[in-house]
Amino acid sequence: MAEKAVPAEVVAGTTVDHLTATYQAHYRSLLGLAALLLDDTASCEDVVQEAFIRVHSARNRVRDREKTLAYLRQTVVNLSRSALRRRILGLKLLSKPMPDMASAEEGAYDQLERDDLIKAMRGLQRRQREVLVLRYFADMTESQVAETLGISLGSVKAYGSRGIAALRVAMEAAQS
Repeated sequence: MAEKAVPAEVVAGTTVDHLTATYQAHYRSLLGLAALLLDDTASCEDVVQEAFIRVHSARNRVRDREKTLAYLRQTVVNLSRSALRRRILGLKLLSKPMPDMASAEEGAYDQLERDDLIKAMRGLQRRQREVLVLRYFADMTESQVAETLGISLGSVKAYGSRGIAALRVAMEAAQS
């Protein structure tokens, strides 16, 4: 009994040679299509090359060889859209600056310094504390402090000077 020769199964789709020839013949028009959708040449070239690679790997799905160029064009459009979406997302993420936050260690150290300062302020004489609070925390001028407390400008300067010296000593003692 003679066996019949079974013909090799014909795979539908475009051939590598046809796809390559189509790509080479229409490279500039595909690049122009990408250029209409994107704004820089490097991205356009990347998109067109990626389109060739994707259509090459899926060439068996191209049932009609005459539609090879249509597949390439559609892939260029889709990849251009994806590139634009990635750019827009990147711009949205970049437009929100990261908050300038201190580390946990810095925050703890700042809190300790504030606590030490408050303790040192409580240890000052009442007039020294009042002058320093109004002068440096309320940001008043020496004249404004004198008027607010009902004391002379010279007294404001004296209380301020003595208060700062006492704070310096207290803060140094707290840090050692």
